[in-house]
Amino acid sequence: MENRKYPVEKEITTWLRDGKLTLLPLRFQLTKMQPRNPDAHPWDYVLTANWGEKSATFAVEYKSISTPKAFDEGLSQCIARPLPKNCLPLLMLPYLRPSQLETLESKGISGVDWCGNGIVITDSLRVFRTGGRNRFIAGSPIKNIYRKNTSMVARVFLSVPSYNTVGEIVSEISRRDFLASTIGKTSITMGTVSKAIKQLEEDLTIERAEPIRLLQADKLLELLEENYRPDSPKPITLKVDCPYEQLPNWIGLRLGKQFSLAAVATGLSSVGRYATMQREEVLSIYCTNLGLVQSLIEGRETDRFPNVELIETEEQPLYFDAREDEGFHWASPVQAWLELMAGDKRDRETAEQIRDFILRITGRVS
Repeated sequence: MENRKYPVEKEITTWLRDGKLTLLPLRFQLTKMQPRNPDAHPWDYVLTANWGEKSATFAVEYKSISTPKAFDEGLSQCIARPLPKNCLPLLMLPYLRPSQLETLESKGISGVDWCGNGIVITDSLRVFRTGGRNRFIAGSPIKNIYRKNTSMVARVFLSVPSYNTVGEIVSEISRRDFLASTIGKTSITMGTVSKAIKQLEEDLTIERAEPIRLLQADKLLELLEENYRPDSPKPITLKVDCPYEQLPNWIGLRLGKQFSLAAVATGLSSVGRYATMQREEVLSIYCTNLGLVQSLIEGRETDRFPNVELIETEEQPLYFDAREDEGFHWASPVQAWLELMAGDKRDRETAEQIRDFILRITGRVS
């Protein structure tokens, strides 16, 4: 099932008949496939979950895609529909996010996916499993708007949460698109923004009304983090004859406004702008011309006690919404948060500080 299209109903039925659905210690067995008559038989399947000598029977509502809108619709149906005799409700999606499992648990509704995640609630048993990653991203019929350049549409709502028109969104993205303003990279088009907004509305993160506004900043962050896949070019490490605390000013002065050159601190090196965290004294920088930057800052390549790291890339979202301070550019809080969330436990704990910072900007926390 790795990186494949969403399964069709025929495949799901075959998998259930073959006993492929498990959520240890539970094993599910297909008891009944309901005929296609939503009035008389509103549930899709009836499954029996077995563990040891005990069992429980579930009426299943299946949604074929894993969008937040599909989840919300399925949950509402599980709550509102009358159940067959001796059955408990269960929602099944190709993939369930951790926050969705928590929502199901709070409502007392069971749910399972095909990635190893689930919450099953009976009178005598409660199973909660998460951590399985989404195996149905690649080949999805819905374009992934949370990666590459299209992700700038989602990101701009976390800086300015409300707009009167799509044209305003395009203008704001262009204004914050650092590579467009420095080296002339083509920014995002009106058509791409319109398509992304449609998907954001489907995912229940924005409301496309007057104004077009952010609804759920926390869910939007979650979707960006879930889909974050940056390029990983090999960096070089340098020694620059300058104290670490003076490096940003030193580098900013030497780079100035060089034509066809952009440089911005990575998210990890920008953490101190938005949160409290002690990091190694190496300033890591994304740049579009590694050789020119190395020459201008007079850096000597070395693996022994370096204080500068250069990463050459023209991936626009890494530079998006860069923040200037005394001539040096720092990564946006969203980029810093994404890079921390891709790190270890300590990094992810620090990411919570930046998450709160972002939510305050969007007006979603006091």
